[in-house]
Amino acid sequence: MILANQTPQAVEDTYDQPFQREQAVPQSPAQRRAVFVSDFDGTLARPDFYQLVRKHLVPRGTPDYWNEYRAGAMTHFDALKAFFAAAEGGESALLGMVDMMETPRDLSDHVHGLRALGWEIVIVSAGCSWYVQELLARAGVQLPVFANPGRIVDGRLIMERPADPAHSCWETGIDKAAVVRVFQQQTHTVAFAGDGVPDFDAARLVPAKYRFARSDLAAACREEGVPFRPFEQWTEVTAALSQERVC
Repeated sequence: MILANQTPQAVEDTYDQPFQREQAVPQSPAQRRAVFVSDFDGTLARPDFYQLVRKHLVPRGTPDYWNEYRAGAMTHFDALKAFFAAAEGGESALLGMVDMMETPRDLSDHVHGLRALGWEIVIVSAGCSWYVQELLARAGVQLPVFANPGRIVDGRLIMERPADPAHSCWETGIDKAAVVRVFQQQTHTVAFAGDGVPDFDAARLVPAKYRFARSDLAAACREEGVPFRPFEQWTEVTAALSQERVC
């Protein structure tokens, strides 16, 4: 399994690990012509895991950590960490929230198709690798994942900060912009797709034709005068990228 706190340079070292279904062979840095860096919650998978946990598992009387984050009283990382740790019902209840999330039915086909055209797909998430990896495994897809690591302790999901400071920051844990920068050093073409304000710094690093945004990220781009390509479904992004010639 691909680790949430690995470095982008080490991604290729994990590709020989066994997985549940036969996959197209990911590109090595020498072969990789382009990288599509994709956000997860709200972009590739919906609804957001934290929203489901907040609605179904967090007991009444729990502080509204999201409002505290919005007010600047908590970091994005600490707000999500607090919600996950407050969730009741144990691991089975948390897996029930994963059951309620959806990814594209033909996800593996899109991954295979983009890889055949020279694109590698990388997931970046300010959420927790625990549920990201679970959903990808259910879809039979193996992708590099850069997210905040997490584990179940006494029935609670404990999210932790990434161990590698090279791609972590205080506000969100995983530093999406840092991940994008590393891949920009490795390959000529990098695309990004996201839906949230924490995606903005990463999104503005890529060229406009490779910058895909929806929801809060689209609003932030409009406010800052940053051009982007709108999308609603993740498969719209993969379809657009499949039309782009990469060097």
